[in-house]
Amino acid sequence: MIPYGRQDISKEDIDAVIDVLHSDYLTQGPTIPRFEDAVASYCGSAFGVAVNSATSALHIACMALGLGKNDWLWTSPNTFVASANCALYCGAQVDFVDIDPRTYNLCPKLLEKKLLNAENEGILPKVVVPVHFAGQSCEMDKIYALSQKFGFKIIEDASHAIGSSFNRKKVGSCEYSDITVFSFHPVKIITSGEGGMAMTNNQVLAEKMQRFRVHGITADKSLMHHRSAEEIWNYQQIELGFNYRMTDIHAALGLSQLERLDEFVGRRNEIAKRYNQELQTLPILTPWQLPQSYSSYHLYPIRINRENKSITQKDVYEKLRAHDILVNVHYIPVHRQPYFESMGFKVGDFPESEKFHQEVISLPMFSALNDSGQDQVISTLLKIIKG
Repeated sequence: MIPYGRQDISKEDIDAVIDVLHSDYLTQGPTIPRFEDAVASYCGSAFGVAVNSATSALHIACMALGLGKNDWLWTSPNTFVASANCALYCGAQVDFVDIDPRTYNLCPKLLEKKLLNAENEGILPKVVVPVHFAGQSCEMDKIYALSQKFGFKIIEDASHAIGSSFNRKKVGSCEYSDITVFSFHPVKIITSGEGGMAMTNNQVLAEKMQRFRVHGITADKSLMHHRSAEEIWNYQQIELGFNYRMTDIHAALGLSQLERLDEFVGRRNEIAKRYNQELQTLPILTPWQLPQSYSSYHLYPIRINRENKSITQKDVYEKLRAHDILVNVHYIPVHRQPYFESMGFKVGDFPESEKFHQEVISLPMFSALNDSGQDQVISTLLKIIKG
């Protein structure tokens, strides 16, 4: 059985976790800030705020930017639901911008067109969340330029993209955004078991997110409200937050994995290059890459042209899985989910994302995929499509 993605755990990773289990701190200890500092140093950003998932990181990022009732957040339909749900958690409203047919990322041209229309109607977004699908960065220079013109904040959803770069800047540097969010789920580039991190260069945003992950509690006396000197007040809740903490156990695994990040990304690029070479004779579309982007290749999506009547996406998907090659579909467009359809979204709203969903299959892509495993995927795919 070959999954579409899986973790790569070494003896060093296991030893790092065991060391924490033998230590005095299983949570709220020194390993978490070490992990945060290491990721920030790798990306070239000032601050990292570790939490228990990328979903939590998106939520507190929205909160730190003041997203709330009557505000709008725009994101891509081609993503996991968390990229949109973070707006709803804050009581805000969500809308989408369709994707570029080459990169499958949020399209800057469509974003600009939608912004001009929204400006005329007086409903500009407060936050835009570009999603770096499959590990390739969005065209962040263009999106950033639009943010300066139209006044919105940017949260990069880089759940797929740690180790990627754009214009020779690491994704996570926040060169073009207020906050960047990473995921450390087991199928991602590196894992902490479960976990996420929000990167920023803004100290105020970092401190807000640090409080939001711990119930809105602070021990900073400069922020605490005056109370009687006769009472012990060693912490105060000064705003509403959540229990989104990462444990030292998870941080230890993430910190150990980070040491092999470049190795993992390099291997993923080797696998992608081999797929590109071996599949070029098939009537499918392989991933196109921006020349200024270096992808971490979280996913390797191929497209089965719907106009080719000899083979369909569903045929290829089901036959590969019948051969124990557990391909997946990334993504069902968020606006097509029943919950979002109940808000008024419908088929036809974002046609490029809908077309992509009806053609895409994610082939196995993970750093531990060896040549024989990839051979099995390639040969099986060739037989299915060529007959």
